[in-house]
Amino acid sequence: MVTAHINRIATAVPRYEVHDTFLAFARSLLAGRPRIANLFERMADKAQIERRYSSLQPAAVPDGKSVDADGFYTRGRFPGTGARMAKYEEAAGPLAAAAVDRLGLRPAELARVSHIIVTTCTGFSAPGIDLHLVETFGLSRSVERTVVGFMGCFAALNALKLARHIVRSEPDARVLVVNLELCTLHLQETTELEPVLSFLLFGDGCAASMVSAEPEGIALDRFHTVIAPGTADLITWRIRDAGFDMVLSGRVPAAVGDALGQEIEAILDGGDRRSIDLWAVHPGGRSVLDAAERALALDPRALDWSRDVLRSHGNLSSATIMFVLEAMLRRGRAGQRGCGLAFGPGLTAETMLFHLAT
Repeated sequence: MVTAHINRIATAVPRYEVHDTFLAFARSLLAGRPRIANLFERMADKAQIERRYSSLQPAAVPDGKSVDADGFYTRGRFPGTGARMAKYEEAAGPLAAAAVDRLGLRPAELARVSHIIVTTCTGFSAPGIDLHLVETFGLSRSVERTVVGFMGCFAALNALKLARHIVRSEPDARVLVVNLELCTLHLQETTELEPVLSFLLFGDGCAASMVSAEPEGIALDRFHTVIAPGTADLITWRIRDAGFDMVLSGRVPAAVGDALGQEIEAILDGGDRRSIDLWAVHPGGRSVLDAAERALALDPRALDWSRDVLRSHGNLSSATIMFVLEAMLRRGRAGQRGCGLAFGPGLTAETMLFHLAT
């Protein structure tokens, strides 16, 4: 049986760093609710996020009337879904192209791209990112295209699973996988703590990867899905008139820990967790990583890769796990075995076993 490999991974973020600006604006929203504001400050201090990026240029006065320089988010008149989708259509294609360009594919390699898979849950447009990449890089007009939409933070593993199926059935296939999210286009004007805390976490970013049967990079060994019963309401992502509305319950970390503790034998296909050298855990937040560390009885350094991505980029939804895998591909050692874990609506954990071939 052919083994599919992630041969290359490249990442890109927009030019604007916005974490402190978003924090200041969140504080201004909560200024009239001192108890809630104090709780927000405690949570912000514990978040372990230092930088996040956005396609929106931050305002010169971060706690003023608008959070961004163009007044897209102006207090009292936040934009509707149509305006947010127009921003998505404007920014998504160039960011995806920047990530693909960083893969460093030569013209002959671009000509061999047979499939494109795009994951995104923060915007929709047609023609979309897939066709933008065909035009930008002169890809074959017969390239097969698939968009995995609205699956949330675990969607990159679904895309890799699909790429693996393609390569195993068509060994000459070259699958370009693009995971793009513009999470900051869905900030909400509210004084409720949970939605404000959810946007303490999220940033914009894109990952691009090439999957083929070439035996170099990250070998994709096995995938396994876990849907935790009775947790469907803990993470939701719904399209409303004023953008996409997220619910991210404070019960998520405990539910993630319970699911991993109960299903780890199935996730590892009966193997021993001590045989895993690399843990690529989706950094959905500090508390999620802490829960995974406890449930899996991991060494405190085991999740350093994930914590580094959280610190430097925040949660990028579907792109985040690829940022972690990119660091492992760049700095890991041939022969190391790994386990990838990403969590999202359902509550679902998509999991992957892999090893570094080179």
